[in-house]
Amino acid sequence: MSMNRRDFLKVTAGTSGGLVLSLSLPGCAGIPTGYDEHSGNWKPDAWLELTADDRIYFTLARVEMGQGTYTGLTTLIAEELGVPPASIQPRFAPAATEYRNPLYNLQLTGGSTSLATSWQPLRVAGASARIMLVSAAASVWEVSPDDCSVAGGRVLPPNGGDSLSYGRLVELAAKQPVPEDPALKPRKEWKYIGKNRGRLDAEAKSTGAPIYGIDVELEGMVYAVVTRPPRHGARVRTFDDSDVRKMPGVLDVFEIERGVAVVADKYWQARKAQNALTVEWDESEALSVSSEQVFSSYHKAADEDPGESERSQGDFDGAVGSAERVVEASYEQPYLAHATLEPMNATAWYRDGAIEVWAPTQAPDLGRIAAARVTDLSPDDVTIHTTFLGGGFGRRLTNDYIEEASAVAFRVRKPVKLIWSREEDTRHDLYRPAMLHRMKASVSGGQVTGWHHQIVGPQILDWYVRNAAPAQYPWAPKFLYDTLGRVGLMAEGIATPKDHSAIEGAIEYPYLVPNLDIRHTHTDPGVPVSWWRSVGFSHNGFAVETFMDELASELGQDPYQFRRSLIDHEPRHLEVLDRAARLARWGEPVPEGRARGIALFRSFGTYVAQVVEASVKAGEIRVHQVVCAVDCGQVVNPDIVRDQIEGGVIFGLTAALYGDITFKDGQVQQSNFHDYPLMRHDQRPEVVVEIVDSNQAPTGVGEPGVPPVIPALGNALFALTGQRQRRLPLKAQV
Repeated sequence: MSMNRRDFLKVTAGTSGGLVLSLSLPGCAGIPTGYDEHSGNWKPDAWLELTADDRIYFTLARVEMGQGTYTGLTTLIAEELGVPPASIQPRFAPAATEYRNPLYNLQLTGGSTSLATSWQPLRVAGASARIMLVSAAASVWEVSPDDCSVAGGRVLPPNGGDSLSYGRLVELAAKQPVPEDPALKPRKEWKYIGKNRGRLDAEAKSTGAPIYGIDVELEGMVYAVVTRPPRHGARVRTFDDSDVRKMPGVLDVFEIERGVAVVADKYWQARKAQNALTVEWDESEALSVSSEQVFSSYHKAADEDPGESERSQGDFDGAVGSAERVVEASYEQPYLAHATLEPMNATAWYRDGAIEVWAPTQAPDLGRIAAARVTDLSPDDVTIHTTFLGGGFGRRLTNDYIEEASAVAFRVRKPVKLIWSREEDTRHDLYRPAMLHRMKASVSGGQVTGWHHQIVGPQILDWYVRNAAPAQYPWAPKFLYDTLGRVGLMAEGIATPKDHSAIEGAIEYPYLVPNLDIRHTHTDPGVPVSWWRSVGFSHNGFAVETFMDELASELGQDPYQFRRSLIDHEPRHLEVLDRAARLARWGEPVPEGRARGIALFRSFGTYVAQVVEASVKAGEIRVHQVVCAVDCGQVVNPDIVRDQIEGGVIFGLTAALYGDITFKDGQVQQSNFHDYPLMRHDQRPEVVVEIVDSNQAPTGVGEPGVPPVIPALGNALFALTGQRQRRLPLKAQV
């Protein structure tokens, strides 16, 4: 269409509406486009909104829990729109099918997938918007769009002249056709992607401005706490609330599915009343295992069941039969808590036949199912307001805290904030599974000829499918929720994706060994488990890279050169391995009393090699330096990559040195940071990160820093002491 300048000014002068640009993004079919000429209000199923007063809003479909989506994904839009990222205002997406993660068919943030899955569609969104705006301006100037350009939120005409702001163009741009295959800006023209430009949320977080779940305040809000059974699987038999109800501020005491709720005017009133509550539990179906029994059952299962073959190559049994020697080792890893600094919490408000929930959740569509499950509402009656998250690490993929808050709110008919104490958060977590690994390798002629890895432990999907399956079919009646979960498990690997949580990082074994036999023996002692930062890569990384170190020692070879000799067919592995060794000055002397260890691991598509320098003094392990080389494909914000790798290193070292959730008679023995400690500032090592400059598609960085640092530290301790540690956490004295 064509419109002269005078007509354009008539149309756009004084308008207050906005163009909602919602484009044909993969996995987002059905989002309407349109211009609201009356109010310009944002439509909740839109990705991008440009208003007549030159504001730009971006609907962020992946939550921000410190990993940088708020900045990184906004940068993709900004690059193609030709505006500084800081000029765009991100807003968290509501729970809606349009915002599902295409890898999981669920609206969740996890698996280091946010950037990888958004890289193409969000750039297409920004590019399409830019093209429509340019076409609108070109029609005003009666010139070719190819002769126009954009800068700083304005369209520039050819040969100088007055430019037009995006805000003045929105109404006319809405009438332009949506490009089917918009050309994206070439790499050489990028102004924001690949640059260190800080974080968009840094200033706000430094001043306490962002609202986390625990910060939510509503008029007339009351507080709730829940007394849960000390052993998983126990149920309330009876409870005595006669004294509790007389205490100041107490509004109600009642049973919910997960325990007994106490509601009061203030949080500390509720907590104090909880301490006066007496509950008798029915423990007939309660968990009763000890940590020793868990590992005993794992070894028994491994003896009796060789497990399902997950990867087979060559003839491992034949390699063992003809081997000069066979090397064997077993590795054990304990249960681990998530220990997010913001404990579990949610605020819920039931009114007018619907419920609103404000929560720090990694999976808002599962939150809708959680709220519907414990009320008489359907998922369509549930609105989830996602807040900033004070840590996630996979814990907030499970919405048990939303279930509790919703059940309480449904009864009290007031806005209710439910908060878990640190002790409750530690003792009622869904843990990183305890795992057993049995390794065997055949050696002949100074070469590794065969590799066997038997992984023993549970699958996380068994525990997660409860709400995940209904979330994929939100139209299903609630009486089918549990059936959908059972069907999902039965169809795993057939009609539903295979659960790789136990085997990931093991089946991708990269070293050039001709005969491979990798198996999983599925056994579950009944301890609740869930995703934990880097999931199966965390425990398989320790087993694989520690055993590789053992083989190097067995063959009398340098651990770095040994790996290098088996990886030269994998150029990206080789690149990070060489870089890490060079950065750490591998082969040069270390200060007296110290030693180095090395590990190499690929997780979530990202290649990471790390060298740890450590010492043992006065009965304490001290990590002095961790050098990391990282290939995560195209980098959007190098500072965030470094931050995330460094954070992963600290997280992994915390697990390696202190992480140990133990059970006695079914009860968790740890409760707070005094007996489940985190690495403190004065204990943190120097972390050096070097990023490979790559034009490959971007991969994740939130988790890949975790898996290699644990075996690298263990390997350093072996180099220092000559004693191999095969059970975590690592000890100063074995």
